[in-house]
Amino acid sequence: MRPEPANNPLGVRIAVIDDEPTIQETLRTYFETAGFHVFTADSAEAFRRVMDRERIDLFLLDIKLPDCDGLTLMREIRDRTDAPVILVTSRSDEIDRVIGLELGADDYVTKPFSTRELLARVNSVLRRTRSDAREERVGTRRFAGWTLDLESHRLTSPNGESSRLTHGEFDLLASLTRHPGKIMSRDELIASVTDREWNPNDRTIDVLISRLRRKIEPEPGKPRLIATEYGIGYVFTEPVT
Repeated sequence: MRPEPANNPLGVRIAVIDDEPTIQETLRTYFETAGFHVFTADSAEAFRRVMDRERIDLFLLDIKLPDCDGLTLMREIRDRTDAPVILVTSRSDEIDRVIGLELGADDYVTKPFSTRELLARVNSVLRRTRSDAREERVGTRRFAGWTLDLESHRLTSPNGESSRLTHGEFDLLASLTRHPGKIMSRDELIASVTDREWNPNDRTIDVLISRLRRKIEPEPGKPRLIATEYGIGYVFTEPVT
């Protein structure tokens, strides 16, 4: 099904990295009809040429490429830009999906997928990652000596070291610190980072929690800031100002 033609006033530019010509052409046609600028690459070499020439706002990255591990390209993307990445995987690629999320991917879709579903996922990720669409755009939150800047997405440690969070890490930490002391279910948390409904096989939240714990917990193996409520979800235990 073709989308309704739409203007794209923001000039969103997406890169489709997939070695299947049919998928490339289908996605190019569909997303261009929806108003996006689309660039395609069928290999790591072609992907790097696109990266060198164009400013890309969102990547659709197939994990399986003929000349390079897609996860290697995921690392390259994160080294060069914080633009959102949606991984395209097969249903048997659970380990790769987890690693991709660990490396900072924002979401994933599994083949076969519908173009309408993928367009909805792209729009959802863009809404979440564009600062002008956030409910809270300015200010800071402080907890246990840490400072979370809601505008720049930077996290500053008690000793003054600063690091930028990925989109998923920021959305999750912002959600947890918005409700300190409240036990938040995985359903609630996944709604803050993606439009997917949580299912027992979806490890997105657990991966992001693990990443955050490694950044903010004195002992990640014995977390005290983000506590697990077994069978329910997680709770942020520290007061937030």
